[in-house]
Amino acid sequence: MYEPIRTKSVHTMAGTPSDFPHRSREEELDIQLAGHLAALLAVTDELRALAPSDDLDAAAERLASQVARLRAGLPPVRSSAVAEPRAAALHERAHALAGRALLVAASRADTAAAILAAERMDAHAAAGDPRELAAH
Repeated sequence: MYEPIRTKSVHTMAGTPSDFPHRSREEELDIQLAGHLAALLAVTDELRALAPSDDLDAAAERLASQVARLRAGLPPVRSSAVAEPRAAALHERAHALAGRALLVAASRADTAAAILAAERMDAHAAAGDPRELAAH
C-alpha cells in the first residue's frame, strides 16, 4: 500500500554526523550582510554615474572593501550603468538598503560595517527628500 523509503532521511539522530555541510549563524550573517552591502554598492555606483562626487567615490570604495572582506577577499561585481535616472528614488533605495545592512551588522556585532551603514543612511537621508525617507 505504501512505497518503501529509498533514500536516507534528512533527519539524523542527535550526535550522529550528517552528510551535508552546515553554516554557522555567523557565516549566515556574513553572507546576508555582504549581500546588503553589495546591493548598497550597486545603488551607490548608479548615483555616482548620475551625479559624480568625491563623497560617493569614497563611500563606494569603502563598501567594496567591506564586501570583499565579508566574502573572503572576493571583490564585488561593479557596474556603472544607470537603471533609474531619478536621484531621489536612488537615494531612498540606498537609505533602505543601508538600514538593512545596519541591522545585520549590529546583529553580528560588526562595528566597521555598522558605522559604514549608519554613515550611508545619514548621507542618503540628507541627499534625498527627508519627508519621504522618514516615512520608511
